[in-house]
Amino acid sequence: MSSHANANAHAQVLAPPPEWVMVDWGTSSLRGALLNAQGEVLEERSFAQGILSVPAGGFAQVFNERFGDWMAPPHRRCLISGMAGSRQGWQEAPYCPCPAGFVELGQRLLWLAPGRIALVPGLSCLADDPLHTPDVMRGEEVQIFGALQLARCDSATLVLPGTHSKWVQVRHGRVMAFKTYMTGEVFALLSQHSILAKTMDVSAELDAAAFLQGIDHSQQAGSLLHKLFAVRTLGLFDHLSAAALPSYLSGLLIGEELRDQALSTTASPVMVMGSDTLTQRYTLALKHLQIASHSWGAQATWAGLYALACSAFVTPSTDPL
Repeated sequence: MSSHANANAHAQVLAPPPEWVMVDWGTSSLRGALLNAQGEVLEERSFAQGILSVPAGGFAQVFNERFGDWMAPPHRRCLISGMAGSRQGWQEAPYCPCPAGFVELGQRLLWLAPGRIALVPGLSCLADDPLHTPDVMRGEEVQIFGALQLARCDSATLVLPGTHSKWVQVRHGRVMAFKTYMTGEVFALLSQHSILAKTMDVSAELDAAAFLQGIDHSQQAGSLLHKLFAVRTLGLFDHLSAAALPSYLSGLLIGEELRDQALSTTASPVMVMGSDTLTQRYTLALKHLQIASHSWGAQATWAGLYALACSAFVTPSTDPL
């Protein structure tokens, strides 16, 4: 082997392995994790600095302030998921249409710094209805793929509770379709700004019995709009206390999601991903309806971004998409 070839081989051996800076930049919060080459979390950071708090043109500055030291070594790479890729974010990354998996997402990354920093595009799908109504997600897609990685499976039904809950169907490693429910937002509006708010104590802890009453009522035939009025009358006639009514309302709304999904008691366990408070409620509701489930926490985000990075950065793009 020539001395030149020896030098090249020596340089390849000494080249530092890639390390990953993973960022989840949402509407109200900013989270980051530093991962080693094997995907293990070395350090995490969290800030109350979502996209709505960043002034126009200020995203690069905020990123450098929060993660510039992590990105200083030239061998480090970064993926940013969530609302940073929205129209109100750093730069709009067009949605990747479903069905989609790692390959499609990797092909549609929006490069902010070619080969080093990219925005994950999020997913879109069209409903099977006469209007072919579009649905979208940003950030949840990496949680979905992360949960599949952690569970070592490639097909599942998943729910991601939140302000806008997502129910997702994954087959053979690809998101086939999903549906969004405005459950959390409707709960906030009704419990704080409607006539129902006058009779309930929204600061009360979860009342499991009242919550499951709401789940059971939601599964019965009839309109949700009519069932919601029961939140007022059950309090008016002292059938439920002010402390129990928020739990009953929560059960009605979450139960409506479950009713619409028409889940089978013999199907594979549902994967539930979200905050402890919300996963507790969904797990309780699913168990009550005799539907098996597994819960996953924040680690799914980092696992999903790491798996996507390993796929997307094998041959880094040198040109912005």
